[in-house]
Amino acid sequence: MSKSTKNLESIFYPQSVAVVGANKVVGTVPYDILANILKSNFQGAVYPVSPKERSISGVKAYKYILDIPDPIDLAVLVFPSSVCHMAVEQCGKKGVKSAIIISAGFKETGPVGVERERQIKEIAAKYGISFIGPNCLGVINTDPISQLNASFARQMPEEGNIGFLSQSGALCTAVLDYARAKHIGFSKFVSFGNKADISEIDLLYYLRDDPKTKVILIYLEEISDGRALLDAARNIIAESGKPILAIKSGRTSEGAAAAASHTGSLAGSDEVCDAAFRQAGIIRCSTIEEMFNYAIALAYQPLPRSNRIAIITNAGGPGVLATDAAIDCKLELARFSEDTTNIFKKHLPKTANINNPVDVIGDARADRYNIALSSALKDDNVDGVCVILTPQSMTDIEAIAREVCLVADQFDKPLYASFMGEADVAAGIDILQRDNIPHYILPESMCKSFACAYRFKQYLEKQWNPPTLFSDVDKAKAHAILDAAIKNNRTYIPEYEATKILEAYGLPTLRNGIATTQEEAISLAQQIGFPVVMKIISEDIVHKFDVKGVVLKIRDEKDAEKAYDSILANVKEKAPDAVIKGVNVQKMVSHGKEVILGFKRDPSFGVVTMFGLGGIFVEIFKDVSFRVAPVDPQSIGEMIREVKSYPILSGARGTQRSDIKAIEESIQRLSQLAIECPQIQELDVNPLIVNEQGEGCFVADARIML
Repeated sequence: MSKSTKNLESIFYPQSVAVVGANKVVGTVPYDILANILKSNFQGAVYPVSPKERSISGVKAYKYILDIPDPIDLAVLVFPSSVCHMAVEQCGKKGVKSAIIISAGFKETGPVGVERERQIKEIAAKYGISFIGPNCLGVINTDPISQLNASFARQMPEEGNIGFLSQSGALCTAVLDYARAKHIGFSKFVSFGNKADISEIDLLYYLRDDPKTKVILIYLEEISDGRALLDAARNIIAESGKPILAIKSGRTSEGAAAAASHTGSLAGSDEVCDAAFRQAGIIRCSTIEEMFNYAIALAYQPLPRSNRIAIITNAGGPGVLATDAAIDCKLELARFSEDTTNIFKKHLPKTANINNPVDVIGDARADRYNIALSSALKDDNVDGVCVILTPQSMTDIEAIAREVCLVADQFDKPLYASFMGEADVAAGIDILQRDNIPHYILPESMCKSFACAYRFKQYLEKQWNPPTLFSDVDKAKAHAILDAAIKNNRTYIPEYEATKILEAYGLPTLRNGIATTQEEAISLAQQIGFPVVMKIISEDIVHKFDVKGVVLKIRDEKDAEKAYDSILANVKEKAPDAVIKGVNVQKMVSHGKEVILGFKRDPSFGVVTMFGLGGIFVEIFKDVSFRVAPVDPQSIGEMIREVKSYPILSGARGTQRSDIKAIEESIQRLSQLAIECPQIQELDVNPLIVNEQGEGCFVADARIML
């Protein structure tokens, strides 16, 4: 069952369609919409609605939709935006429950358009009309039961098992042309425009339940409800096993305001989107070509059981290129069984390379390819084959293409092809594409696509545990500190208070105290035990090191006396207007690795947590990872291993392994804090000092922005 309550079935499978605003002017949107419905061999009744015409394209026209004597399932509106509200009103009175509003001139044009869009939404809601648009290309359903092309695309696409959703109508026309050239078919094709009513979430749920759709593609320009998108993706993938591939435009964040915390400054919208998609199992693509490279692999072939592949080629160079690409993509060259090796020895030329990659030599014909492909696919050590062909004078390209298709149909293992070139191999490529063999001009693209399919298989097999919820937290204590700060119109909580909030959520903190005189500082240092650290406390100072407001490695009373005086002197010089509340005296941890934890609130996805190595790694290399909270234990493990500097924690080159379990628990606790304390906008724990395995970790510094 679909989660959506929208009337989507009558949009994709209407028994009757009215084109409201049709005309006779060839080459205009109103004419082309009607012409496309008629040309696509639509299986229902079609009614043009035109105040001026008696008939259009040989079909009787009606002045108003109310004049049509029969029930109407779907209305396609192509009137100017200024009168669309009247057409929607008439649709409501007629009892129409679904509509596609093609017309532009709504919120995308400014304040007047915003008001027009509000008006049609209000009327549609009054009558219970579900609609796609406005400002869209339309809807296509290739299912022979319907055969509906309610769009102004140039041609009806081929039938296939790929569902395509797009916020951009202009992109849709380019995609249809690209797909047609490669014989890529679609199940459903939707341009949803301004999504004033039916959203991408509704459409995703519909495609989850659509038996004609195996793979879902989506193009988004903006994400209005990131949490709903992630929930929908997780649900769809878990329940149906259908992959979701997405392009999200706007990768750069020009003009983004500088944030006060590391998390805020590093977690740009694109980095957050990347992490959120990965967490939900959405396969993010950079280009249309990449999206369709992955889509055909997932739609046409079985998912690989493992990453062990065989490469079959008729030329050594491309075989080496494919091998390099495979290793770069974390694929593994399969080791052939003794039986397979013996078959190769018996049936392939002595000059052939019978190891992986298998080189069947340049004069190979279809029979030799058959032996190599079928033997490799029969081998239990092989879970997929990538076949390469380079056109040579004796190569029967079309015969080999037909043989590839024949062999692929006999096995439940994926087979991808790369017939390299363009003109000479065109006929062979056409045979492969028509038979749903994923084809790639370059071996590198072929290997990337195989790796993508394997990663999706791994995602499907993951066992997910719910996020950890700790019962030993003192939520009331944290809220008391935060609410008091907000009541006093504070926007920043300094370290000494921030650590109290972290303490309330069970994060390990170091002994500390506040000194307002030199004598208090010395006394506190003695009580805590040397060595200690001293740090300035001022709500006007966020970055304490910038004003020389921190002194490390204070080893005795004399050091403490000097440190206190120098901190006050430095701050008065560097930030003369700052209100100083005192100096924080804290136990110093002299060993361990520095990491950074944090979170910020993203306008689309909500709470986003961050992890990375601290110190220069975060300042210079920005080596960090992100996840959307609440974060489950598996995702926490992945985000720690994801950073490039992870080997420093895991015990590289004989060094001691850090206490990674302590880091994981700290992130889990921080994730819970983020969800339960909505007063916090940004939070950094920088650094968290991590000791060797089994020895725990400690919060050394923290800052909170409200």
